[in-house]
Amino acid sequence: MNEFINLDINNIDAEHICCAIGDPKHQEGVEKKKEWIKNKLKDGHIFRKLNARGKIFIEYEPIETAWVPVKGNNYMYIYCLWVAGSFKGKGIGKELLEYAIEDAKSKKMSGICTIVTKKKKPFIGDKKFFEHFGFKVVDTINDYELMSLSFDDKDTPKFTDTARKMEIDRKEFTIYYTNECPYVEYEVKELSEYAKEKNITITFIKIDSLEKAKNAPCIINNWANFYKGKFISNTILNANALEKML
Repeated sequence: MNEFINLDINNIDAEHICCAIGDPKHQEGVEKKKEWIKNKLKDGHIFRKLNARGKIFIEYEPIETAWVPVKGNNYMYIYCLWVAGSFKGKGIGKELLEYAIEDAKSKKMSGICTIVTKKKKPFIGDKKFFEHFGFKVVDTINDYELMSLSFDDKDTPKFTDTARKMEIDRKEFTIYYTNECPYVEYEVKELSEYAKEKNITITFIKIDSLEKAKNAPCIINNWANFYKGKFISNTILNANALEKML
């Protein structure tokens, strides 16, 4: 039988958070992610993981306080559901999702939702997996889809109007990011050094509040790339990837 752990203020310092395990270059990002979780626990944030060394977890919280440009009432929002490596194909993802669904029902929520894409993209949920559990697409922006599993007949969540813009006024390469992902902090530093070395301009805009997250000009969980004012992708870039893209 699988053993799971929910992170809380008493165990989070001693537990790993699944991503970037044992990678020294990402430890600052791990610490920032843990601080982010600590600050979100009061909002009902849940980080549940398998008691094992690997990337096996689900992360969710009420939509009203979730750092994502989605509006709704009395829904849970799933940030991330990830089962990687040798743990795939063992029903662990099913257990994690069913836990979140039952948790939402026990708290008298109206449903649970998450963001997927028509074609699989990095750090975005698998549409077919959620369809299997009855989730349906309730809103769309380009390739991005908001999927919802409703428990009653109340209004379903929607993307915010600001998220539909998918463009900004800045023309230089611009990156929006948050500390929701432990990989982000290192890449911000790497890209900053690359920009200085190549004498190019990269603008970094950190989303560090609920207000900023709800009013983001694009779909974002962790990272969003813009160039010449247009949204390009949500792919977290390193220096090599940026050079190829440019």
